[in-house]
Amino acid sequence: MRFNLAIDGPAGAGKSTIAKRVAKELSFVYVDTGAMYRAMGIYFSDLGIAPEEQEKIEAACKNVKISISYENGEQQVYLNGVNVTGRLRTEEAGKMASATSAYLEVRKKLVELQQEMAENTDLVMDGRDIGTAVLPNAPLKVYLTASAHVRALRRWKELTEKGQTANLAKIEEDINERDYQDMHREHSPLVQAEDAVLVDSSEMTIDEVVEKILSLARERM
Repeated sequence: MRFNLAIDGPAGAGKSTIAKRVAKELSFVYVDTGAMYRAMGIYFSDLGIAPEEQEKIEAACKNVKISISYENGEQQVYLNGVNVTGRLRTEEAGKMASATSAYLEVRKKLVELQQEMAENTDLVMDGRDIGTAVLPNAPLKVYLTASAHVRALRRWKELTEKGQTANLAKIEEDINERDYQDMHREHSPLVQAEDAVLVDSSEMTIDEVVEKILSLARERM
């Protein structure tokens, strides 16, 4: 039986960074579901479809293929055969992903692929509804969060260290807006699974969070 570790939480909580570290330590495959949804967002944007055009979005789902591969140890995301990894972390991709992930057809398209991967592989998967909808039977579920201000500050530091101009107040506003959208969408809203372990990283270092989750995983393996 494959061991699946589900990590959920709001935007900017560090899920991807933590999940990658944990997966590497356990020699598991890391599946970034957020990247898959962002790839879908890029797909809709490139087609010129607005997030509120539900019928067009659902129709477009029939013609999209998203795949993940590892090249030189790094995850690469392909959208209809084209590598879009470099575009995944843009604000546009994030906002479109958050808005369109509320549509049932979008979620169904990606959840099917994610569940197939989990059946055949020991993996760490992070997202918004992994423990509640995608991998409800995962032996370990973690709900990773941090205050909106801390998450915004981390994002601001990340951008400024890259030499980009960033407005901390605007970033925090966007995070709060995205949290609301994720928590109030009709299908699979962001919520802590009843059997998930809550990890608040507001006052924790990345190393401390990784060690805590690794300890939990090893207890249940």
